[in-house]
Amino acid sequence: MRVADYIFKFLADHGVKHVFLVTGGGAMFLNNGLLHEKRITPICCHNEQGAAVAAEGYARVTGKLAAVSVTTGPGGTNAMTGLIGEWLDSQPVIYISGQVKLVTSLFSEPDNPLRQLGDQEINIVDLVKPVTKYAKMLTDPKKIRYELSKAVYLAEHGRKGPVWLDVPINIQSAEIKPEEQSAFMPEDSEPEADETELDYIASSLRQAKAPVIIAGHGIRLAGAQTEFLKLAEILNIPVLATFEGFDLMPTGDPRMIGRIGTIGTRAGNIALQNADWILCIGSRNNIRQISYNYENYAARANDFICVDIDPAELNKHTIKPTLKIHSDAKNFIIRLMEKLSGIYQQPEQHEKWLRWCQVRKDRYPVVLDSYEQEKGGINPYVFTQILTAGLPEKAIVMCTNATPSLALFQAGIVKSGQRMVCNSGCAAMGYGMPASLGAACAAENAACPVICLEGDGSLMMNIQELQTISFHHLPVKLFLFNNNEYCSIRQTHDNFFHERIGCDPASGVTFPKWELIAAAFDWKYETIDSIESAKSLMPKILQEKDPVFCDVKLVPNYYFAPKLSSRKLPDGTLVSPSLDDMAPFLSREEMQNNIYLR
Repeated sequence: MRVADYIFKFLADHGVKHVFLVTGGGAMFLNNGLLHEKRITPICCHNEQGAAVAAEGYARVTGKLAAVSVTTGPGGTNAMTGLIGEWLDSQPVIYISGQVKLVTSLFSEPDNPLRQLGDQEINIVDLVKPVTKYAKMLTDPKKIRYELSKAVYLAEHGRKGPVWLDVPINIQSAEIKPEEQSAFMPEDSEPEADETELDYIASSLRQAKAPVIIAGHGIRLAGAQTEFLKLAEILNIPVLATFEGFDLMPTGDPRMIGRIGTIGTRAGNIALQNADWILCIGSRNNIRQISYNYENYAARANDFICVDIDPAELNKHTIKPTLKIHSDAKNFIIRLMEKLSGIYQQPEQHEKWLRWCQVRKDRYPVVLDSYEQEKGGINPYVFTQILTAGLPEKAIVMCTNATPSLALFQAGIVKSGQRMVCNSGCAAMGYGMPASLGAACAAENAACPVICLEGDGSLMMNIQELQTISFHHLPVKLFLFNNNEYCSIRQTHDNFFHERIGCDPASGVTFPKWELIAAAFDWKYETIDSIESAKSLMPKILQEKDPVFCDVKLVPNYYFAPKLSSRKLPDGTLVSPSLDDMAPFLSREEMQNNIYLR
């Protein structure tokens, strides 16, 4: 058996059903080996970045290992944006790259500072090491089982993430005897909370007047959504959603108060800043969540308990947990429920606090009545609310950065079993379309179509994958947020400089005629430009079996709200306010009314 054949047999045995790839001469035996493994469907993309992001979408939906195959040189470097997104958002993806012959590679001259020796060669391993859990060039065919099993184990255990194996072309074609291969044997055990920590959590919770749970993406990564919902039911205290974890609990759940962060919901941030006891599970508390005024994050909390699988996230200077618990989220939640079982009764003050938070949730909707009166298109918040209100349970929504992701996070209605996914760490333009490709492959037997929320600027970054989706007849429904600009950049330039560059037609950025683009890639085309057309066309679009390109024409010059924004004091000084003091700013009297009296 060739090494190339063994690689894909190993992945198929591990449950991988699709591999996203762009073929190449430096990976020719890998390509041939994939062809021979009939349990795996090859998804041939038109750019390695598209393949890499598609693999992330696949991993997000399945919760399992995804795989990418690329060739040497630019094949590997093109994939790096997708790789970085998976590294920052903890997605398990294995990359198998082709490389030049070992004898004509830089490996053969370790003491000579050559830039390149083989044709199209680049030292991809050293390039990707900082953004992978494991990266290795395979130099001995007899170690392929060991290297594969080690890479897969590391991708899926601890804080998950991508791994990379670089395989020279002469190693790809080498013959091996699988029965003579040795596997990697892990030694480390998973960390977990100790009994003293669990005892403290239980006792301090009983004393708390205003407790909350912050639900992070680590809950999903640990496969603990069911356990988390059960814990939330037991505690019956406010739950606050994070950017990566906001699909963990339905919007209509009485415990789901809101979404936190610099662009979140007022109710979520008000609850956060009033809480005296915070249990943060599986959230790395990034800057988008805690703001640059991070000293003021969770300002009234006597107990700020953080649970994370990655100890580095517990020890960074931007947060100050009072209790750091190094543990997998699922293990922690199960053990906490065991600790509380039969002894926990909700204190009366917790019910009072929950009702107070629910009042703020009702008082401060994201979608205002005035948005529905806007002319010249449809407001993105209004459109997102209409769309998500009409989606069935189990729907999958893949979302790009900027307007689509912010509108979804702030105004999207989450129902039971749905996935609403965006990449927040890298937050690259060009994410939505290839991520939807991967999600649709993962959900190939799903009754509900995959929804893709894309920006016009973002789609231009990976527009080629429209053809991949069209070729495979995947039921992706693309909703293009058409504002004819880079909206986030336009807002930034307007706010700071009052002049623009590179963000709209007047400053150098233009877009094609989308109806012609849809026709060229053989997508059905629809236009939404009002509330009426959104409501009337949505059922038809969702029922289509083939890909649909829906051009959503947005109102001009909209702004994101509510959002954290600097306040100007009477003397002209700019200050960063607390997370609960969002623009458009409330009166100081109303802000006082949003301070919980314990």
